Amino acid sequence: MDLPLSEFELAAKRLAPMLHHTELDLSSTFSSMTGGSIYLKCENRQKTGSFKIRGASNKIAALMENGGVSSVVASSAGNHAQGVACAAKKFGIPATIVMPKTAPIAKVQATEGYGANVVLAGDCYDDAYKAACEICETEHATFLHPYNDLDVIAGQGTLGLEIVGDLPTVDMIIVPAGGGGLLAGVAACVKQINPRIEVIGVQAEGANAIAQSFKAKKYISTDTVSTIADGIAVKAPGDITVELINRYADNVVTVTDNEISEAILLLMERCKQIVEPSGATPVAAVLKGKVDVKGKRVVCLLSGGNIDVSFIQCIIEQGLVARHRRLRFTVKLLDKPGSLSHLLNHIAGQGANIVSVAHDRLSTALSPNETNVSITCEVGGAEHGKAVVSSLESFGYTVTIN
Repeated sequence: MDLPLSEFELAAKRLAPMLHHTELDLSSTFSSMTGGSIYLKCENRQKTGSFKIRGASNKIAALMENGGVSSVVASSAGNHAQGVACAAKKFGIPATIVMPKTAPIAKVQATEGYGANVVLAGDCYDDAYKAACEICETEHATFLHPYNDLDVIAGQGTLGLEIVGDLPTVDMIIVPAGGGGLLAGVAACVKQINPRIEVIGVQAEGANAIAQSFKAKKYISTDTVSTIADGIAVKAPGDITVELINRYADNVVTVTDNEISEAILLLMERCKQIVEPSGATPVAAVLKGKVDVKGKRVVCLLSGGNIDVSFIQCIIEQGLVARHRRLRFTVKLLDKPGSLSHLLNHIAGQGANIVSVAHDRLSTALSPNETNVSITCEVGGAEHGKAVVSSLESFGYTVTIN
């Protein structure tokens, strides 16, 4: 099974009138941090907020060229849902989208906003997929697979054409992977243009079926997934995508949720980019040394930006903790007037910004005249945090880091 370069070029022609040619930005911040020339392919700014509209639009366009279709059904954690809904609306076709109950509210509402009928089923993509297949049988609709389909893969792979066209001297492209459609498409496309370009996949550590499949050189699925990166939380990747990835990709690495959180925070702070967890995995892999980028021209594919606003605060908090910008500790005080004020003044005097203070007078380890005070404060980094703690201890406080 293969996808000739001509299929990617045909997909690009179909998609050109419908989609954005997203920008390729050189990040001076990430370049200086890693020793490579790090470029960001900003597919988070694509229509519907992710790359998924490429595959969905190419698939529906191909169906319309071959006799048309009356209605479509898709399963998705969110981005494919929006891509299918938007493409179906453009072609005037009714769409039903089955999404996991855990899908971010923003993605559900956006999908409904494109006119699709949304059905919530199960706790992960694989559960939604089963429900979607049942609906297809009942309603005799056409199922649009989010990744295990050659037309979809060809659509996603048009990103490879854009990257090589914009940066012909690129040495490495780093791509998020869940079901594998994006990685399979980019790898198959790019390797046919220039075999020397490295294509690296990145998965979340808690959803790593493709990484396992690549290492074993055979298809492997997992029984469970656990990651903040909902867009790539897939237990069973495609057999087509795994075959193409194992043939064309150079490596598949994994990153932790904390590493993803840190990457999201840096993308917001330093690059002014809003990127969802799955889309931030390439940057996480680069920053944590999972791939050797020194002296190379490297493109990190930011695959999407559809992140729940309510989830951003949680991500920021995790990222701040991972970067030692949040210090959390507990101090035992005498429960008398002025003791808390003295403590807080001392912390402020060390240049730390106090975020929250909580009292605990009910612990059985406390005497009746004692209280535990738990404090969260902002610090300038690991060394500043250590200096704050050392200063408190030098004044006789017993500090327990939380």
